[in-house]
Amino acid sequence: VQLQASGGGLVQAGDSLRLSCAASGRTKNGYRMGWFRQAPGKEREFVAYISRSGGTIYDVDSVKGRFTVSRDNAKNTVYLQMNSLNPEDTAVYYCATKLNSGSIDYRDPHDYDYWGQGTQVTVSS
Repeated sequence: VQLQASGGGLVQAGDSLRLSCAASGRTKNGYRMGWFRQAPGKEREFVAYISRSGGTIYDVDSVKGRFTVSRDNAKNTVYLQMNSLNPEDTAVYYCATKLNSGSIDYRDPHDYDYWGQGTQVTVSS
């Protein structure tokens, strides 16, 4: 399984970005996908999760209704739409998946098997 994250960049506060995570490999049953981010000097933190059926979960405190996760199964791609960005959103953003169909602690990065390479998001004030 390979995950390719893209879409990051340098934006100003208040701007929007859409991150993509394209999956390839064992795609028969689709992917459940988590989005995490890691700022310099901080631990990797959970941002959002989308199940194979499209159910979504967000870290309410950090995204507060600004982020939306979605998927296009035909393209094996998961998206993270980020609106009203602020400097505190600056981080490397990662997508990750867990292949087997067992339970998942979606907030725990250690529970994921495969990770994308990360895409840098920088928000200037």
